[in-house]
Formats: sequence, structure tokens, C-alpha cells
Amino acid sequence: MIVGVPKEIKDNENRVGMTPAGVMEMKKHGHTVYVQKNGGVGSGFSDEEYKKAGAQILDTAEEVFAKSEMIVKVKEPQPVEINMLNEKHLLFTYLHLAPDRPQTEGLLKNKVTAVAYETVAEGNYLPLLAPMSEVAGRMAIFVAAYYLAKPNGGMGLLMSGVPGTKRAKVVVIGGGFVGTNAAKIAYGVGADLTILDNNIKRIRELDLIFPKAKVLMSNTQVLEEEVKKADVVIGAVLIPGAKAPKLVTKKMVETMKPGSVIVDVAIDQGGCCENSRPTKHSDPIFKVNDVIHYCVANMPGAYARTSTMALTNSTLPYALQLEDQGIKVVKESPALLLGLNTYKGKLTCKGAADALGIPYVDPKTLL
Repeated sequence: MIVGVPKEIKDNENRVGMTPAGVMEMKKHGHTVYVQKNGGVGSGFSDEEYKKAGAQILDTAEEVFAKSEMIVKVKEPQPVEINMLNEKHLLFTYLHLAPDRPQTEGLLKNKVTAVAYETVAEGNYLPLLAPMSEVAGRMAIFVAAYYLAKPNGGMGLLMSGVPGTKRAKVVVIGGGFVGTNAAKIAYGVGADLTILDNNIKRIRELDLIFPKAKVLMSNTQVLEEEVKKADVVIGAVLIPGAKAPKLVTKKMVETMKPGSVIVDVAIDQGGCCENSRPTKHSDPIFKVNDVIHYCVANMPGAYARTSTMALTNSTLPYALQLEDQGIKVVKESPALLLGLNTYKGKLTCKGAADALGIPYVDPKTLL
């Protein structure tokens, strides 16, 4: 198969869809790989490294899209990229269709076959979402600590405190990959940590992992109480393929202390805070009721080298399946079947279909 790796063009997105090591593995399998010029520079990979691995360097994204059958990216295609995609293409990237009608309609109109990293699933495990959830979760605490500082608009509170002072109260909503990784960092720096989840089995597990934290069953009353007391709220709720539920209401935010911080990691699925709207690394925050909201939709792009290597480690085996066997492998792979979001102009992701009010088609009936 002919594989293309374009340079990412989303605001301050420095990740790239494949490392030189990934290119080398694809070449071993007999595939041709085109990489856009300077596509990996933001992650610390030079064109020379890609050439040594066996890739061919093309000057423009237009050339990469035109010559390739499979496009391997990181972020959802931007409007100019959607216009370069057509029914010959197999797109393998993060999509997050549920809150994004224009992207969904563009992919359907152009009859693009698209497999989304975030909905590939092995049982309850999301193997291609996990590495970026780990990065975003850990990063969320560093971001919150930065914005708690007075010069950055916060209340001037050191997250760990010092002897004789109170530590910052950090409330993590959701105990999945993002929430657990955020909790690890908050716990490690000595914050006053509370974790909320609605799965009693997971609550018991988290209670064992973080014995000095408070782990609570999440419901509206508990959310209201904990958000009101919080100095930092981390939104870490995920329903695979669907919009995130709006758990933190505007009314709850009104009760928070001036200079407190919300980091809504769920923003790429629409956000779990009612006030949330997507922001960019170049303009990452806004304030509502003097509460800082950080809602960057591509958080791991800030740590591009770590993120690119972690992502390729996870995506490469699935990419090789798609390249070696073509789209027919999706029918034989339950994990990739769940990852198929659009096919021949049909929406094949139930969560996105429900969120957008677009008819859902069972992919098994199409393949």
C-alpha cells in the first residue's frame, strides 16, 4: 500500500503520525511511505532520519494526499485536508466526530473510509486513545499548577503547599486513563486529591492505588459539593465515540473560588463542563466568573516528541494490519470494526450518529 504522512496543520500541533522507526517497519512489510517535508521536525525527527528509514519526502500536503492510498495522521483533518480526501483514501487518525458536524459531513460527502484511533477497542480498553490520555492526564496537573500562580491569573496557591499551609484541593472527575494519570501526578506532588467516578468496581481499585486520597461515588450532590470546594477541577470523562456529558454546570462554576482552575481534558469530545469551548495552545484559556478554563483540544501536542513516540508504539500494529490486508481486515478484527467511523458515505459510529442526528449504518452490512 502507498502510505502518506502529512505535516499536521492544527494550531501548535507538533506531533506527527509516524516516527522514522514506524516507517522502517512499514518498509519491511513492502509498503511505500511518503512523508511531507519537515513533517516530523516539531517532534524532533528530521527529513534525513525519515529518508534513512526508507521514506520518500514530498514538498507539499497536496502531493502526499494525491499519491497516497492510506493517510496516517494525528489530529482530525482540517477543512483544507478534507477537500484533499476522497473515496480512494483510507484515513487513520483521531477524529472525534461527535461534537464536529462539519468534519463528519465532509468525510461523508467525500466518501472517505476513516478509522478513528479513539474508538478502536479491545473489550473495554481503548489502546490507541490510552497513550494520549496518559500524556493529557499527567499534563493537566502541570497546566493547573501553572495557572494557579498569581501572575498567570490564578489565586496564587502552590499546589503542594508548604508546612503550615493548605495544599491545593484537586478534584478529578472520572477514574479512567486520563483521570488516573492526572491523579498520579496530583498525588505525587502532595495535592489534596479527590477522585470521582460512578463505577463502584473502579472506585475500589482507585482507593487501593491512592490510599491517602478521597475516592467518592459521583452524583449531582457530590459534584456540587466537591466542585465548590475545589481549587482545581480536572474533567476526565469519556464515553467512547460519543459527546462527553456536561457534568459541571454553569451554576456549579459560579460557586467556585476566584482564581481557581478547570482543565477540561474531555474537550475533544465536547467537554464535560457546561462553559467549555475549544481553545488553542496559542490562546489556551478564558475566564468565566473569574474561574480559569483551560480547554485545549490537542493537549499532547505540547509534548510532541513524547506523544509521537507513544502514539506510534500503539498505532503501528493496527496500521500494519490495515496496510497488509486492506479494509477487509476490519471485518475480521472486532477492534478495528469499532474504529471504523465512516465508510462509502455512511456514518458507522453509533455514538457520533446519536450525537449528530445523522443515520447510523452498521458497518457489518457494508463490508
